[in-house]
Amino acid sequence: MGIFTLLGKAMIIDVLSWICLLGGGLSGIIGAIGIHRFPDFYSRQHAAGITDTLCAMLILLGLGLQAGMSLAAFKLALIFIFLFFTSPTASHVLANAAMHGGLKPRQCNAIGEGKS
Repeated sequence: MGIFTLLGKAMIIDVLSWICLLGGGLSGIIGAIGIHRFPDFYSRQHAAGITDTLCAMLILLGLGLQAGMSLAAFKLALIFIFLFFTSPTASHVLANAAMHGGLKPRQCNAIGEGKS
């Protein structure tokens, strides 16, 4: 009597799917809090750049598990591959443009308090 016979394969896939969907939503909320709480543009950019890729990966994985082996799951995988490469690249380009535009990173002293 394994876990597959007790719960059923479909129920296990549903539970894993919901864990991924909730984890992706939580990652998006944490990223939004980071954007709101961090002090300068570059810290905010880092929070957004890291969490949006994780958020997209978890949500698309959860949707892919719900879709099963279908054309929809394949399309979700293609969307993830596109986002996996373009999101970090866009974050880098935006930070680079801000640096060339003269926006300096916030400097911190020895205590860790930032000064503008």
